[in-house]
Amino acid sequence: MRHHGLTIRMITAASAAAVALGLACAPGAFAQQRPADLTVVPPVPTDYTPKKTPWGDYDFRGTWPIENINAARILFQRPKDYGNRVWVTDAEFAKRLAAAQRSDGNFSNDRGVNAAGTQGLAKWVQDSSFGHRTSMLISPTNGQLPPLTPQAEALYKAGRSGWVPGQEYDDPSDFDSWDRCVSRGYPASMYPFRYNNGIRIFQSPGYVVIMLEMLGTRVIPLDGRPHWPGNVEAWMGNSRGHWEGKTLVIETTNIKSGDSVTHDLNKRAASPLNMATQAVPPFNTIPTSTKAKTIERLTMTGPNTIVHELTYSDPEVFTQPWTTRIEWSRDDSYEFYEYACHEGNVQLRNYITASRAHRAARAAGQVPENEVDSRERFAVPFDRDPAVAPDGPPPAAAQRRE
Repeated sequence: MRHHGLTIRMITAASAAAVALGLACAPGAFAQQRPADLTVVPPVPTDYTPKKTPWGDYDFRGTWPIENINAARILFQRPKDYGNRVWVTDAEFAKRLAAAQRSDGNFSNDRGVNAAGTQGLAKWVQDSSFGHRTSMLISPTNGQLPPLTPQAEALYKAGRSGWVPGQEYDDPSDFDSWDRCVSRGYPASMYPFRYNNGIRIFQSPGYVVIMLEMLGTRVIPLDGRPHWPGNVEAWMGNSRGHWEGKTLVIETTNIKSGDSVTHDLNKRAASPLNMATQAVPPFNTIPTSTKAKTIERLTMTGPNTIVHELTYSDPEVFTQPWTTRIEWSRDDSYEFYEYACHEGNVQLRNYITASRAHRAARAAGQVPENEVDSRERFAVPFDRDPAVAPDGPPPAAAQRRE
């Protein structure tokens, strides 16, 4: 699996101004124009009418990868440089676009599977309304996740996973569901990751299916049936959909509840946010209660774009609901391949074996007292938004990618 990267280099004020001027002069450069007040979240446009399926539903079928959000380093939580701004300025956008152009320039098919950089990122940044956004989060207004409740904060800090510094490994219950190739978590699975960011929609009479490239397929009935009983849960929850005008609305409940503290695998939950999505809390140990639910709204804003808005509420974990709004872009040439994660997954055994050997070496006095835990780097965000990052290479911690 290949990680795309952005190389941050010096950009002059003159070139930034030129890019900004070129954008300003480009008609229809992005679908949703920035408001004069850059702190405003405009309503999702509903003036586009999608074609319909043979049975009369609006036709959302296709492949909608969200890799470009990851590659452009538009972060989940808003960098504090932006304050309450939902939109970047022209100067900030010029830096983001220049970074995307450099990334595209680094990509070369003749360099093989390990080629650095991206392909087509700059065009997406310039054409997509999301290319002008400061974060995936739009609520709370500061673009930051709301605080955890005291009980959830305690569980988060005590949780265990393969990413927690200072933790030893003795059992599969020491690892999160992503470590074990079970689930990325929900709604974590609906956000961009380091790789495998494909989303494919199928439809049939009475159903919508959302297939994810990595660990997850959601079958969503549209016939008004009730949710499962409260004691039945699933990693991706239980989704029920309906149409509100041209918008597909999906309510998901019965999300696998639990925490990362318990040693009982049956009572462990996946974190609702996975640290492989840029700028979410680290360690994958946020708990999920039985009250967790999401409301998603999918609206086609053009033949090749879907706005995906998701509100997550779990009053036992977060002190208030939070909402994201991202854009899916159609690319029906994007290929899915088997995500064979569990097959041949030798890492859990290797981690346990290495942890036991390390403890034996420490007991024998063979480990330096000033040894640095390599997992400390996971507490530091790996990603910088090039629109507000300082010019020059990223710090060492930001260069390390899992």
